[in-house]
Amino acid sequence: MYCSIVFNVPVNKAFTYEIPEGMIAEPGMRAEVMFGKRKIIGWIIAISETVSLQDISNGDKPLTIKPILRLIDREPLFGAETIALAEWLCSMYFCSLGEALGVMLPGGKRESSEPALPFEDMEISDHSITPSPEQQQAIDAIISEHSGIWYLYGKTGTGKTEVFLQAAEATLKEGRSVLYLVPEIALTHQVIDSIQKRFGSCCAILHSGITPSQKLKEWKRIQKGSASIVVGARSAAFAPLTNLGLIILDEEHEASYKSGSFPHYHARQVALHRASVEKTRIVMGSATPSVEAWHLMQRGIIKKLTLTKRLAGGAMPSVEIVDMKHEESILSKRLIESIIQEHEQGGQTILFLNRRGFSNNWNCKTCGLILKCKQCDVPLTYHKSKGKLICHYCGYQEIPPASCPECSSLDITYSGFGTERIEETIQNLLPGLTIARLDTDIAVKKEVIKNTLADFAEGKIDVLLGTQMVAKGLNIPRVKLVGIVMADMGLAIPDFRAQERTFALITQVAGRAGRFTKGGKVILQTWRPKYFVIQHAANNELEDFYEKELVQRREQFFPPFSRIIRLIIRSKNLDKAQTTAQELCRICEHYQKMFTYNGSELLGPIECPIFRITGYYRYHILLRASDLKPIHDLLYSVLQTFQKPGGVDIDIDVDPQNFM
Repeated sequence: MYCSIVFNVPVNKAFTYEIPEGMIAEPGMRAEVMFGKRKIIGWIIAISETVSLQDISNGDKPLTIKPILRLIDREPLFGAETIALAEWLCSMYFCSLGEALGVMLPGGKRESSEPALPFEDMEISDHSITPSPEQQQAIDAIISEHSGIWYLYGKTGTGKTEVFLQAAEATLKEGRSVLYLVPEIALTHQVIDSIQKRFGSCCAILHSGITPSQKLKEWKRIQKGSASIVVGARSAAFAPLTNLGLIILDEEHEASYKSGSFPHYHARQVALHRASVEKTRIVMGSATPSVEAWHLMQRGIIKKLTLTKRLAGGAMPSVEIVDMKHEESILSKRLIESIIQEHEQGGQTILFLNRRGFSNNWNCKTCGLILKCKQCDVPLTYHKSKGKLICHYCGYQEIPPASCPECSSLDITYSGFGTERIEETIQNLLPGLTIARLDTDIAVKKEVIKNTLADFAEGKIDVLLGTQMVAKGLNIPRVKLVGIVMADMGLAIPDFRAQERTFALITQVAGRAGRFTKGGKVILQTWRPKYFVIQHAANNELEDFYEKELVQRREQFFPPFSRIIRLIIRSKNLDKAQTTAQELCRICEHYQKMFTYNGSELLGPIECPIFRITGYYRYHILLRASDLKPIHDLLYSVLQTFQKPGGVDIDIDVDPQNFM
C-alpha cells in the first residue's frame, strides 16, 4: 500500500511513500518520513494500492519509494471538508496544499492533560439578559433566516456582545454549531468569560496562546462533536465544526484577523467562504466597521443591523481636543488636571499611546546622527527599563553609547516618547497615584495581562497606561476619563489605511469612558486639531468620516473600489533583489499585454517604505484591478513561467493590510 503526503514546504505537489506492512494509515493522519536527508512530518491526503510510473522514476533514473517511519496520530485529524478548505486557501493565497494545512491544523504531537482554559460543567444557560427592543430586533433578524450575511453596527457599549450570544444560543438549540471569532483572546477576556459562563463545557478555545498539545486536544473535541461552540482568534476560522449554523466575526475591522506570515490569509475571507460553502449565517460586528464592510452595507450586499443606546446607564463621552503646539510637556495641563480631578472623585483613568519604549530616537546633537538598527532601516527605540536600544522589527539590541560613534561628541539626547516615558512622567507628576502599564514589553508572561486588568477592575489601579491592549475589550464601571496622548501619530504612516486605522483607534479607546454612568470624558491630544479625521472622531461623526474616506478611496482607486495583490521581493544581496524585482515586473507586463487584462494596473517595482528588514533588501510590486480575478489569473500565469533565483524570496500578499 502507498500513500500521498504533502508537507509544509513551498512545493505544490504530493509525494508518494510506502506504508509498511502492519501499519494502519488513513487519510487525515500525520506521518513522519524522510524528506531528502531530514526527518519531517507531513499530512496523508490519499491511500492507493499502486503507484504511477511518475512516482518511481525521474526521467530514466529509477527512484526508491521510502517507507513511512511512524504515524503521529492513531485516528484521522482531518477529513475531506478540511482538505477542500485547504485547497481553496492555496488557490486563493498562492501557497501549497501543505502550507495551507500547516496553518489550519494543530501542531501538537500529544494531547495535553490540561484544557485550553478551565471550564465550568454547565449546560446552555436559560438565564440570558433580557434584550432591549433594538437587540431583540437584531436577534430576530439573524435567526429568522437559515443563511445570510449581517453586520451588527453600534457605538461602543450598545450591547453587541449580548446579541451575538443570544443568536449563538438560538443556533445551538437548532442543533447547529457556532464559530465565534475574536481578534485577540488576551484583549477580549470579558467576551471569553461571558461565553464560558453561558456555554460551559460545550465551548472549545482555539488560539495561539495555548500550547500545541492543548490545541490538539481542543481540535479533537471539536472534531468528535464534544464542543459545539468554538471561540478563538484568527486560526479558529478553520475549526472542524460540523453542521455549522452561525459564524460571528467580532470587531471585524481589526487588522489582527490578517495573517502577518505566509500564507497571508484573512480570517474574514475564510469565514465568508465557509458561510457560502456551508450555507450558514455570518454576523460581523464593530463600532468602527472597515471601510470595505461599510461600502458593502451601503450597497445592500451586507444587511445592516444598528444599535444606538448604551444599555449600562452610560452615555457617549464628551471629547475635548487639546492642541499640543501650545503645550510644553508630553502630557497637557488639561489632561493632568483631569486625571487629578477624576482620582479625587473616586474614578479611574485610561491613558492610550500606541508606541512602546521610552523614546524612539537616540541622536547626536552635534552631527545629527540617529542610531539605526544594523539589520533594518529603522531607528532603534530606547527602553529605559532594560537599558538598551531595541529594534521593534528584528529584535536587535545594543547598549546605548556614551558618545557619538561618528563624531565622538558627548552631546547626545533621546527624542520622541513611548509608554515607558509616559509612565515615568506620571509617576513624577502624580506620585500619590497607582499606575500600571500594559504593552508587549511588560506583558511577556501569560498572566500579566489578566492580573493587571483584574486589579484595574477591582479599583487597585488608578491609571492604566498602555498601547492597543487598553483600547478595546475593557468594560470598567469606574472609568470615566480616557486620555489619548498622541492621537495623530498613525497618520504619518505611508499607507492608504492610515486614516481609517487612526479614526478606529480613537473611537474605540474613547468608548472605554463612561460606559456605566453619564459624564464620561476624553482628552484628545494632537498636533493636528483641525484635521478631518481628528474632528470626526472627536465628534463621533462616523458616517461623515466614511463618506469622505470613500470619496478619497474612489478617486485614488484604492479598496473597496479595487483589489490589490502585493509582491515583496527580498534578498540579502541588493543587486539580486533589484534585478529579480525588475525581471518579475517585466514578465508581469508581458502577460498583461498578451492576455489584455482589462482594467489591471502594474505599479512598481519600487523600494518598500522600510527598505531593509533583518538584513533583507526589499522591493515591492502592486497588481491592482477593480476585481480580483484578472490580477489573480495574471499572477498565476506569471508564476508558471518565472524562475526565482537562489537567495531571493518572493512573498505574495492578496488584499494586503500593510504596505510597509
